[in-house]
Amino acid sequence: MPRRPLRVTTADGVRLRSALDALRADLHVRRDFPAGVLAEAEEAARDPRLPGYDATDVPFFTVDPPGSLDLDQAMHLAVREGGRGYRVSYAIADAAAFVAPGGALDAEAHRRVQTLYFPDVRVPLHPTVLGEGAASLLAGQDRPAVLWRIDLDADGAVTDVDVRRALVRSRARLDYAGVQHAIDAGTAEDPVALLRTVGRLREAQERARGGISLNVPEQEVVELDGGYALRYRAPLPADAWNAQISLLTGMVAAGVMLRSGTGILRTLPLAPHGEVARLRRVAAALRIDWPHMTSYAELVRTLDPERTTHAAFLHEATSLFRGADYTPFWPGHPAEPAVHAAVAEAYTHCTAPLRRLVDRYAAEFCLAAVAGQEPPEWVEAAFRDLPGAMRGGSHFAGTIESASLDLVEAALLKDRVGEVFDAYVIDVKDSDPTAGTVHLRDPAVVARVRGGTAPLPLGEPLAVRLTQADPGRHTVLFTPA
Repeated sequence: MPRRPLRVTTADGVRLRSALDALRADLHVRRDFPAGVLAEAEEAARDPRLPGYDATDVPFFTVDPPGSLDLDQAMHLAVREGGRGYRVSYAIADAAAFVAPGGALDAEAHRRVQTLYFPDVRVPLHPTVLGEGAASLLAGQDRPAVLWRIDLDADGAVTDVDVRRALVRSRARLDYAGVQHAIDAGTAEDPVALLRTVGRLREAQERARGGISLNVPEQEVVELDGGYALRYRAPLPADAWNAQISLLTGMVAAGVMLRSGTGILRTLPLAPHGEVARLRRVAAALRIDWPHMTSYAELVRTLDPERTTHAAFLHEATSLFRGADYTPFWPGHPAEPAVHAAVAEAYTHCTAPLRRLVDRYAAEFCLAAVAGQEPPEWVEAAFRDLPGAMRGGSHFAGTIESASLDLVEAALLKDRVGEVFDAYVIDVKDSDPTAGTVHLRDPAVVARVRGGTAPLPLGEPLAVRLTQADPGRHTVLFTPA
């Protein structure tokens, strides 16, 4: 689900790279792979397990950020025969075709759990020869995949589901901006043009069930006048339409698991009432109109991430997504509620096996269930430890994201200590009304403020002075000016 994204769009300078290298060392993040793992990956790349079903006649395409090579998903969208709805064909990279259970590659994947993202580099789950090579759904290459075929009616509701292993071939590697431009200009071919149609139908289905998708702006580090700056980038509609296809697959996969009585879900509890009340305070602080009878899900759909105050609220709104967990069940049904509160439906992670360990297992549960078989023995053998490993991996990834963001903000503000900035007060601590959080107009920074003698004016503009920006300690601190 949405988090607070951060990425670097240009070279970020020696000082910032050195600080990020030090952060990786402090967190004991190992970028390279052991020799045995690399050797096994090379062998697997040469001789993967290929499926018998051939779907290479389907003209799949991928949609990812520019330059991405670890392509987990490829899709094809079509109007069903007779115009009775739509067919979503969604091919997911088959990591199990390359990773032998119990081998060195498998053990390393269980140690890493998921791909880690720093502003300057990514630390992958699998060696590059697989994750960006033989297992990736690169255009023009035959690849083993787990192929979902999901039929929708004219309103976008699911009518039929099938999943099987298949050999697929992507025809085009597209990016979000290119897809958006082609759709807006009316030049996109039908399989791509249908992304808007199906995406909007699924968004309507999401609204009807009370689901929430946050349009959280990305923070970018960009080159500016010989230096570097932080700014926000608002997601495009194509980002959201693409995400709806992934959400759709995660929901139908969860349904397959629940019907079979075996699987692992991604769950999220309802946000505590106090957290929603805090967000109402933030909305008031930012002069965002939140009528009493309007739900949180309805409110966020009205916000424009291009507006500074709305972007600030959307970042704060991610706090409602705390407490996500992995809930296993084997056999029977989950002992805990099986719904993901933000999705407003049962949901599982299954669409990113090149970047997340649990997705490889989710595929096996679904393939076995549809075939009327028991999951493979290797799935059962590792199943007991999988939820704990994923919890730990998710927490570690969150730690890296938070530390990286703090470090980048501190590094880019290091030479501006003593300067005064325009900001909004978006939160005030109940225990100390002289301390809270401010959202700067420029640069795109959200940080702590304290040290004044008067209560902070919640919702009011406030001039703040930068008193601390320490990349070594990953801290940024302001005081009222």
